[in-house]
Amino acid sequence: MRIEVLTLFPEMLEGPFGHSIVRRAKDSGVVDLRVHNFREYAGDRHRTVDDSPFGGGPGMVIKPEPVFAAVEALRAAGAVGPLIYLSPKGERFTQALALELSALPGFLLLCGRYEGLDQRVVDHLVDREISVGDYVLSGGEPAAAVVVDAVVRLLPGALGDAASSEEESFSDGLLEYPHYTRPAVFRGWEVPEVLVSGDHGAVRRWRREQAQSITRERRPDLAEGAKGDGGTP
Repeated sequence: MRIEVLTLFPEMLEGPFGHSIVRRAKDSGVVDLRVHNFREYAGDRHRTVDDSPFGGGPGMVIKPEPVFAAVEALRAAGAVGPLIYLSPKGERFTQALALELSALPGFLLLCGRYEGLDQRVVDHLVDREISVGDYVLSGGEPAAAVVVDAVVRLLPGALGDAASSEEESFSDGLLEYPHYTRPAVFRGWEVPEVLVSGDHGAVRRWRREQAQSITRERRPDLAEGAKGDGGTP
């Protein structure tokens, strides 16, 4: 998979993309992840990327020219897939959407700033808008880090154990069951007996029941549509 991230602050992504699963996926060739500063595509000598909004009002708006120039240059260089604008007005980012994106050969992420993009970029260049939550960020970089991390870990070879991503929260519409490890007793608190029973069928049933219970308690909206909720584990 090839992912292109367009931003005015590439240094903000050095940390998230330089460690852990994303870093290992890059190093092993699972993902070709590239970060671009679209200020470099501004046409004037001052590298101007923003201007005041028509009609007045506070803040600045990102100009269309550098964004169009950057995307067109990347397309010419082989970038593939939809251009996704990270925007509070976009569709909500979910595990299902992460799975959908992970099946693509690639995509581009556009990080907004200031008061946002000139609407002509959205109307004539952007293929999709995605929001990581119902709140406002200073820019799209934290959202880009979230999307990339969620998608990359779903790619074959990104995780040491492929089954890890299959049993996580939201993978089947439920929140994940509790996990325990050694010691079996810590400060008098014992691990649930079923987990040390050796009965794998009982363990699967317990985990499913726990996932259903936690989801009903904390996210009833998910519980209503969860796959197999209330059925046989």
